[in-house]
Amino acid sequence: MIIFRYLAKEILTSMLAVSAVLLLIIMSGRFVRYLADAAAGKLEPEVLLWLMGYRLPSFLELIIPLGFFIGILLAYGRLYVDSEMTVLSACGMSERRLVFYTLATALLVALLVGALSLYVSPVGVKAAEDLFVEQRNRTEFETLKPARFHKLSSRDGVSYAQSVSPDKKQLQQVFLAGTAETSDKLSVLTAATGQTQVNPVTGQRYLVLENGHQYRGQPGDADYEVVHFRRYSQYIPEPEFEARPKKATDGLSTRELWESDAPEAKAALQWRLSLPLLVLVIALLAVPLSRTQPRKGRYVKMIPAILLYIVYLVVSNAARGMMEAGTAPLPYFLWWVHGGFLIFALVLLMGPRLWRLRP
Repeated sequence: MIIFRYLAKEILTSMLAVSAVLLLIIMSGRFVRYLADAAAGKLEPEVLLWLMGYRLPSFLELIIPLGFFIGILLAYGRLYVDSEMTVLSACGMSERRLVFYTLATALLVALLVGALSLYVSPVGVKAAEDLFVEQRNRTEFETLKPARFHKLSSRDGVSYAQSVSPDKKQLQQVFLAGTAETSDKLSVLTAATGQTQVNPVTGQRYLVLENGHQYRGQPGDADYEVVHFRRYSQYIPEPEFEARPKKATDGLSTRELWESDAPEAKAALQWRLSLPLLVLVIALLAVPLSRTQPRKGRYVKMIPAILLYIVYLVVSNAARGMMEAGTAPLPYFLWWVHGGFLIFALVLLMGPRLWRLRP
């Protein structure tokens, strides 16, 4: 039990360190994308942290297996380099027991990954999707800051409002300037008030201005058109903003996937169920791949091992895609992929022993 606690501590410490670094890298890239959307007015800055929190479980369900795999390589590689593994072997600890201890630790990690993939991650993806839909349904005029100029996303121009109501629906002292839609003339609109309205029939959104003037013409010319209006409606185009996740099934609960007969739902369900199995398989792969000689160093097999993990993940993702498209050569094709890599891991584990048994 002392040896098990020691090995588990070494693996989990390395796993936490590697996972933290990977999570920081991935979340930084995603945060930059969200920040760009916020700068373009597609997202409110206040929702960025909520989005990152909602997407965190879906990041962790893929980061933790990789961190665990690298953690085993680093932990056992150090034990081989420092000859601690040789001492443990001399004290009677066989490779079979080492594999058993590794699988016991892997089982704990697999339970965590299973909870994330089956329950926590779908809830987070659904919450993020709902938040995206809410943000998409906003107009750019609902994101205006009072007494500031803002660039219009639909066409070249700027907008300005002296004050904005707390519900972001009413604008006071509105100013709009840009190129006219039907010509290349400059169009300037001023209005005492403005508000956004939705057509109940078509669902299209309009900016309704009241008590204002429109000036249209070319700068430097004297043939400006001046129109006074009591009510002026301007169509607000739909923002070019994707609210759905990459896969529509990512936001469905595991129960909904279980009850669905769609190929996409079946593939997504098997993907979620197979992630804990992936943790156990890569644990078996990491044990033989971590073997090294003290003179070679602990990182000699790191790159081949990571490449093998990438191949495993890519092949699994390809199998899921084939199942979604209905082109899989075998039923439950994703499980055949895991079975193939499991056999490969057993061959790596038992290979040296079988080699010694050869006459």
